[in-house]
Amino acid sequence: MIKNYLKIAWRNLWKNKGYSMLNIFGLAIGITCAAMILLWVEDEVDYDANFDKQDVVYYVPTNQQYEGEWRTFHSTPGPLAEVLKEEVPGIVGAARTKEEDFLFQVGETAINKNGRYADPDFLSMFSLSFVEGNLETAFDDVDAIVISQETATQLFGKNISAINKVIKINNEESYTVSGVYEDLPHNVTYSFDWVVPFERFAKDNEWVNEYDRNFADTFVELSPEANVDVVNNKVKAILPMKTEDDETIAFLFSMKDWHLRSAFEGGKNIGGQITYVRLFSLIALIILLIACINFMNLATARSEKRANEVGVRKVLGSGRKGLISQFMAEAIITAGLSAVLSVLLLKLLVPQFNTMIGKQLALNLVNPTHLLTLLGITLICGLVAGWYPAFYLSSFKPVDVLKGARRSKGSASMIRKGLVATQFVVSIVFIISTIIVYQQVQHVKGRDLGYNKENLVKIPVNGDMIKNFKPIEEDMKASGRIESIGFINSDILSGGNNTSGLSWQGGVDTEDVLVSVRDITVDFFNTTGMKIIEGRGFSNNPAQDSVNIIVSESFAKLMGSGSAVGKTIEEDYPVIGVVKDYVYGDMYGSSDPVIFFNDPSQARFMYVKTKTGIETALALNAMEATLHKFNPAFPFEYEFVDDTYDAKFKSEQLIGNLSQVFALLAILISCLGLFGLSAFTADQRRKEIGVRKVLGSSITGIVGLLSKDFMKLVGMAIVIATPIAWLLMQNWLEGFAYRTSINAWAFIIAGAVAIVIALLTISFQAINAARVNPVKSLRTE
Repeated sequence: MIKNYLKIAWRNLWKNKGYSMLNIFGLAIGITCAAMILLWVEDEVDYDANFDKQDVVYYVPTNQQYEGEWRTFHSTPGPLAEVLKEEVPGIVGAARTKEEDFLFQVGETAINKNGRYADPDFLSMFSLSFVEGNLETAFDDVDAIVISQETATQLFGKNISAINKVIKINNEESYTVSGVYEDLPHNVTYSFDWVVPFERFAKDNEWVNEYDRNFADTFVELSPEANVDVVNNKVKAILPMKTEDDETIAFLFSMKDWHLRSAFEGGKNIGGQITYVRLFSLIALIILLIACINFMNLATARSEKRANEVGVRKVLGSGRKGLISQFMAEAIITAGLSAVLSVLLLKLLVPQFNTMIGKQLALNLVNPTHLLTLLGITLICGLVAGWYPAFYLSSFKPVDVLKGARRSKGSASMIRKGLVATQFVVSIVFIISTIIVYQQVQHVKGRDLGYNKENLVKIPVNGDMIKNFKPIEEDMKASGRIESIGFINSDILSGGNNTSGLSWQGGVDTEDVLVSVRDITVDFFNTTGMKIIEGRGFSNNPAQDSVNIIVSESFAKLMGSGSAVGKTIEEDYPVIGVVKDYVYGDMYGSSDPVIFFNDPSQARFMYVKTKTGIETALALNAMEATLHKFNPAFPFEYEFVDDTYDAKFKSEQLIGNLSQVFALLAILISCLGLFGLSAFTADQRRKEIGVRKVLGSSITGIVGLLSKDFMKLVGMAIVIATPIAWLLMQNWLEGFAYRTSINAWAFIIAGAVAIVIALLTISFQAINAARVNPVKSLRTE
């Protein structure tokens, strides 16, 4: 029986191969889109899933209150980890960690690697799988280091044991390799290439045991039997009890939420990447749905052609169940062929998709999960696309069909029109969303940052760069390619050192204000283009400005009425200048007030301004030559500040790029259906067209006649899509403190694009129909 259904279904598909190909291609696009999104969703959801203790390991952030508002910081005091392990029941492991970059040197090989100082519990909490050495004894020696397999291979070569090998660090200290662990996958929140005992860092920095220094990432492990809520309440009570300060509270943050729910506001978790996971999953479903709508439309539109077949088969004894089975078999076969085509498309498109989203996804149909998911999508598409045509076609009465009586087709026609309008509603919403997302990203990128990011290069400070600052500056300028250089202790785009509890002349309730602290060199403002709007900058005589400070514009406002210049902070630091506010940290919000000190000793980054008109390669060559001369032990590494700035909008740009793709796919699928329906309509009205041509109608008139009904549907879709898109994008924009406004031109452009594309699609078929010789159209069959 099943074999017969499949045989008949295949024959009908082949007989109507034109419409079948439209259906196959439309469903294939939908399945391809859904599969790529699901690969991305799988990667996002699987973040940190490789760690065996994902369910019991927690990060410990702190909520701190400033000026009546709670803010979340990913740092804690050094003593917290040990106190939590000792005093909170249910916590069986705890570790302080501090992220660092090391220059590794073995012989002639020198590479920079990121890793962590960490307490021993860190190794077991992150379930590191050792391929050499032993997890239990890896930190027996304070000078030990464990490294990843990739790092071991880069330093010592492939298939060569790294155990007990010595690595020189930062051209100063030496560590002995005590273990090599398997490389971590790309989808982990905290990635690291090496780990050394935290004790090594602590012995040179006595301040690590002070509660007023938040610098450490703290991780804890709970026993499987522990009640998380109970433990969390005890964790929240620790810092107020130890510091007698109830405005700083630590809390537990589960590993399962590190990636997907990393956003905090007002001290509370407000989601994060999970929003996009849900959004794109919904979009995948919508794309699949409009692909299925195509199938329904084309199948029901051809009901007149298949009515006789249904009538004859019913007369010959076929029951309605049998006919439904046959039509469902056709739909499932079509979906199956679409799945095969989608696999070919995925092979071609996944590499491009990876480039767009910055991941390394793989189709990997050998993976049972991937294969079953593809089969599941295929079956669902077949069932969803086929159910309405199957029930509709099987409902025809054989007596009416064989008599040639006209069947009532008003409801089917209305449903088809509704489905076409639905497709275009989705397409127009995607087009509008793409425009507004692009507009928002460009709006923020065009924001006045308070500095000039163009022709600005950031170089990490290491080795002898601070000691040789003056020779480096002079040598670079002497090349004729560099305008100026400046040192600073924090990335200009990011947060950094901050403090509170300060007092200053003219201020009220100043102890509760969070202030960022920046240590810079004299030419830093000139290098970055930051403007002194009052007073003066630092002089070239360090002794003259050893205690003088410069404040940001927002800090100056906190100092009360009148000029800030001449006022003092903490009674010892006179203000000599005010710099215009600049944007750092949150690119959408306002930044904290800043104090600048003339002190290069804590510098972590060097910023270099290249001369206008100089080729980038020549400027970089000048920098590299200078640093090789005065800091030869370290490789030359750099970043362009404008590239780093653009990377700040990775999520928004991803949404914009995917919106473009989804809009294109939605329009393409909708046009496939419109192409098929317009072809069918032209075929149904061929005799009418022939009569009109005989009576003198022009090709333009006939094209207008055939296009009119479809353009009404597109117009209706524009009317429906406009408020939907406005509500969706208004809700999205409300998540940004600094945002663009929604302009009418975005809706006008989207509507115009939809009309033009639909008109081109319909006109192709309409023109072909209008050019047919009326003699052929009117010939008696």
